[in-house]
Amino acid sequence: MTIHALLFTLAAIGLSETSYLIKKRKADSAPHCFIGGSCQVVLESKYNKIFGIHNDILGFFFYFVLSLILGLIVVGIEPLQVLDMLARASIFSAAIFSIVLVYLQKFVIKAWCFWCLLSAITIWLMTLIILLTNLV
Repeated sequence: MTIHALLFTLAAIGLSETSYLIKKRKADSAPHCFIGGSCQVVLESKYNKIFGIHNDILGFFFYFVLSLILGLIVVGIEPLQVLDMLARASIFSAAIFSIVLVYLQKFVIKAWCFWCLLSAITIWLMTLIILLTNLV
C-alpha cells in the first residue's frame, strides 16, 4: 500500500466523520458523544462557523478535495508532483486549523466534542505520516 493510498483511506474516514456531523446538524439532532458528553456544547458554540460556514462543511470540503487529489495520485494522473504538493499543503493547513479548534475546545469553550477530536486526530495522523515518510 502506498503512502498516498493510506492518506486516501484516512481522508475517507474524515468524510464519514464530517458527513455524520452534517447529517445530525441538518436533522437538528445531537450526535452521539462517546466521550466527554459535551458535543452539543462545542457544536453550538460561537466557534462552530468560520466566515459563516459551519466547520463540518469546511471539514467535509477539505476531506473531499483531498480525496480527489490523493485518488488522482494513486492512479498516476499527472502532474504528480503538483498534486502531491497540493495534498501536503492542504494537510499541513488543516493540521494548523485543527490545533486552533482543539485549543478553543480546551481553553475557551471548556468542553470536548468526540467527533471534532476524532477529525483532529485523523488530520494529525495524516501529518505524521507525511513527516515520517519521503513525502516531505
